[in-house]
Amino acid sequence: MKKFARILSAAAACAVALSFALSAAGCAASGKGTVLHVYNWEDYISTADDEGEYVDLIAAFEEENPGVTVEYSTFGTNENMYNELKISASGYDLVCPSDYMIMKMIAEDMVEPFTDDFIRNSNYTKYASPYIKDLFEQNGWTQYAAAYMWGTMGYVYNPELVDADDLTRWSGIWDEKYANMSTIKDSVRDSYFLGVAYVYEEELYELKEAYDATQKTEKDTADYNAAVTKIMNRTDPDTIEKVKNALIDLKQYLYGFEVDSGKQDMITGKISINFAWSGDAVFSMDDAEPYTDENGKHIDGIYLNYAVPEECSNIWFDGWVMPKGANVELAQKFIDFLSRPENAVANMNYIGYTSAVAGDAVYEEMVDWYDESAEDTPGFDEDGNELVPYDLNYFFGGTGEYDDYVIYVSEESLSRQISAQYPTEEVIARSAVMQHFDNETNAAVNEMWEEIKGLPIPLWAYIVIAVIAALIVIAALSYIYKGKRREARPKQGYRILKKGA
Repeated sequence: MKKFARILSAAAACAVALSFALSAAGCAASGKGTVLHVYNWEDYISTADDEGEYVDLIAAFEEENPGVTVEYSTFGTNENMYNELKISASGYDLVCPSDYMIMKMIAEDMVEPFTDDFIRNSNYTKYASPYIKDLFEQNGWTQYAAAYMWGTMGYVYNPELVDADDLTRWSGIWDEKYANMSTIKDSVRDSYFLGVAYVYEEELYELKEAYDATQKTEKDTADYNAAVTKIMNRTDPDTIEKVKNALIDLKQYLYGFEVDSGKQDMITGKISINFAWSGDAVFSMDDAEPYTDENGKHIDGIYLNYAVPEECSNIWFDGWVMPKGANVELAQKFIDFLSRPENAVANMNYIGYTSAVAGDAVYEEMVDWYDESAEDTPGFDEDGNELVPYDLNYFFGGTGEYDDYVIYVSEESLSRQISAQYPTEEVIARSAVMQHFDNETNAAVNEMWEEIKGLPIPLWAYIVIAVIAALIVIAALSYIYKGKRREARPKQGYRILKKGA
């Protein structure tokens, strides 16, 4: 009976312990429901400033959802983000990688799918641009990713110091006359793309000429884009070698490599050409312009332009995905919040990049920013000069109540902010999405990049190094041979005694 009592007592103790464990687990689960862990790029969401000019979207989300706290952290590269998730994927509910990394994470089964209700009824589904949604649907990303920001790549340049005709081709910066005037990205993916465009310039241009001769039907455009995309994603050994040689050749003309400093270098005039993401181009153009400060003082500046060369460009995007184990409900709620057009406007005002969200609030902001029509005469400026229609229906159509989404701008403005914010359908037709590399290709491209970034060793240096290495080996072998075959010579006046002597 005592033994049985002890068993009952132990069982009761276990039950109590289990009760506490379940209670703690319940609290942990409940706690996760009140904390949203977001991992995003640096400076990539609207936050408050001292002047009250910008909206703090994280604070607004928390205020709208009492009891919810957003733990927000940032990363500097896709690779850093990926490595962090490999170590601790459960630490985050929502992350914002770029296109190729999204593909990699989907392929490796690292992300949670969206719920059917989100895909059917969310603000993202309602307001995201039809162009973006079609792009995601065609590539099979809809179930796993929601686009955040997007754009093209091109050259932002100072038209007073650079001939615009030179930048109608990517090869324009491979020219001694622009020596020490340009920068490219310190990013293997983006600069590899530039190198491929240079290596296959003529093939790409022939494709464009053939496409221009067609009726440009939907099929013609799809076939053309598929052909450009195939070329721009070549990673065979011959292409990698050609790209390496092309970029090493380009180094002699570059001011340098950069990721973020190029914007400021363009604004200050340190450089005159920057291989840039369209969002950075907009930032540079905005901040470089002359203006009058709050005291009425005129501040000198420069008017910069943006060009997408005629052969091709890159359609890039960053998007939200939910790592395995994420709080799906809360993560989707945050995406839904950011996908309201008024919040997309707040983000665009702060970041300078173009939101994947459309809707009338975004379009009206673009009209306010860019339309040059006189108040009562759409299509004509205040002096009665006719303006150029800039058609945005491909992006905004069906996301609001307007029948027609067209902005009217001057001829000069076609090379400025509006073209960087919203590329024309003609530019989109020749723009490729970069695919993710498999591990073998990634290793080969990274090895190529290390050689480009390092100082190439000339042939004579390899010969000298080989000769020195050979002499060292010969000396070492000689020493070993002597040590094994010869006895040490005795000092003068002495003799060696044999064992047993």
